[in-house]
Amino acid sequence: MSEIALKIEGMTCDHCKMAVEKALKGVPGVESVKVDLDKKEAAVTGSAGRDALVKAVEDAGYNVVGA
Repeated sequence: MSEIALKIEGMTCDHCKMAVEKALKGVPGVESVKVDLDKKEAAVTGSAGRDALVKAVEDAGYNVVGA
């Protein structure tokens, strides 16, 4: 199990934070998700690949920086 950090642009409120959390938790292999709205970051623990996580965030309408 590993932790992947994602820098996310476009989150401006708690609704955005919840939408990103929900999108990431829906990826197979994700064990836990912690989204920090102030830092615009997400820390994801589990066996999911980075590409799948980036796709989930983008499908939810947000951008991953440095993907």
